[in-house]
Amino acid sequence: MEPIEIGLVVTGIMLVLVVLGMRVAFAAALAGMTGLIWIFWAKFGYAPDKFGKALTIAVKTAGQVPHSKVSFQPLSLIPTFILIGYLAYYAGLTQALFEAAKRWIAWVPGGLAVATVFATAGFAAVSGASVATAAVFARIAIPEMLKIGYDKRFAAGVVAAGGTLASLIPPSAILVIYAIIVEQDVGKLLLAGFIPGVFSALVYAALIIGMAMTIKNFGPPVRGFTWGQRFSSLLPAAPIVLVVVIIIFFVYNPLPEWVVIGPFQLGGDAWGTPTEGGAIGAFIVFCMALWHGMRWPDLKDALIETAKLSVMIFTIIWGVLIYVRFLGFADLPHAFSNWITSLTMSPMLILICILLAYAVLGMFMDAIGMLLLTLPVVYPAVMALNGGETVAAADSAFGMSGPMCAIWFGILVVKMAEFCLITPPIGLNCFVVAGVRPDLSVQDVFKGVMPFFVADAITIGILVAFPAIVLWLPSLA
Repeated sequence: MEPIEIGLVVTGIMLVLVVLGMRVAFAAALAGMTGLIWIFWAKFGYAPDKFGKALTIAVKTAGQVPHSKVSFQPLSLIPTFILIGYLAYYAGLTQALFEAAKRWIAWVPGGLAVATVFATAGFAAVSGASVATAAVFARIAIPEMLKIGYDKRFAAGVVAAGGTLASLIPPSAILVIYAIIVEQDVGKLLLAGFIPGVFSALVYAALIIGMAMTIKNFGPPVRGFTWGQRFSSLLPAAPIVLVVVIIIFFVYNPLPEWVVIGPFQLGGDAWGTPTEGGAIGAFIVFCMALWHGMRWPDLKDALIETAKLSVMIFTIIWGVLIYVRFLGFADLPHAFSNWITSLTMSPMLILICILLAYAVLGMFMDAIGMLLLTLPVVYPAVMALNGGETVAAADSAFGMSGPMCAIWFGILVVKMAEFCLITPPIGLNCFVVAGVRPDLSVQDVFKGVMPFFVADAITIGILVAFPAIVLWLPSLA
């Protein structure tokens, strides 16, 4: 068999393993190792005495991948972003954020659900993990919504959908992973996620208000807060806003031109990298948590939860990178790019088909695993559709330069990854909410998120039609 044929067979086997329930990390690693052995043995003509040599080469090839890629500095952003979120929760900052959102927003129709959406968006600005956001607000917001008569399924759906906003609003672990896979600027991608993330929250809020205005007894507004109570709620929530401002200032604000250290002219450069910004943010939230009375048991829980989630993400990366190395030897990405560019359909129609394919894949795979598995093949094809990595905007199919197309496509696929976090049967956020709330089944949560599928479809359609929403901020950087 030719390497491309081997690549297709092994990829099919891997997808079957995932559908049957094997973890993506292990299915990808097993498929990658099997494929590498197969390809090298095929080069030796399937000679029985050469199988051992093919196995040795495959093991050495696969063994070089995890360490070389995972030791890449920008990946250290992931645990620091996750740690910020858990420290903020155990310090009580998330409760203060929710209370502030409730006092300022809950007077509108469906107000407590709308307040939950904006509180999750605010928490997403200090936590890069959707799972952590969903887990935190399942404890805080659902009991409040149930008290005033919200349907428990819809209350759970609001939290599960609101948690997905952490995928786009910086800092975002998934955006960091995308940037590393496609070798794009992490800072610009994080910046690009801000407006689409806020826009997604506004679409969710509009959906909830529309439902509250048309469905009887949907969820009463919460009134009675005085202006004094509203303003007094801002101070306890201010630390989260402060952390966001500090990180953005540190990463995106240039040093004064006169700053010189020894032979180095530092003026005009940013104060630091996103990695350093994440570390500073974690340290600031840690100090705030101590100030708010966090003790050792809470700190230990925050560290353990951060380690668990970080290890899960890194394990997926390790396994998938072995599969990606196999794809390179099989030449599948290049073949797929050639096939995509040979189609007679318009580039925009092909892009929409790719996004729809992500929606289907998300029913069977978790978001991070899906991106890691598909981007090595899909990303080169999309860039080829646009005209290449270095194409100028005037000569491109989508009306944007190569680097801008990479950023735009990144936001689109990460938004699709958000969509996958709430789609049955694998939607991870739904399982997390159900796990935190014993009174809710996973089926209840999936029923509750159904209206948000419409909101996400609208958001994705607008981001495709109006790329400027995504590209305006990074074009200023």
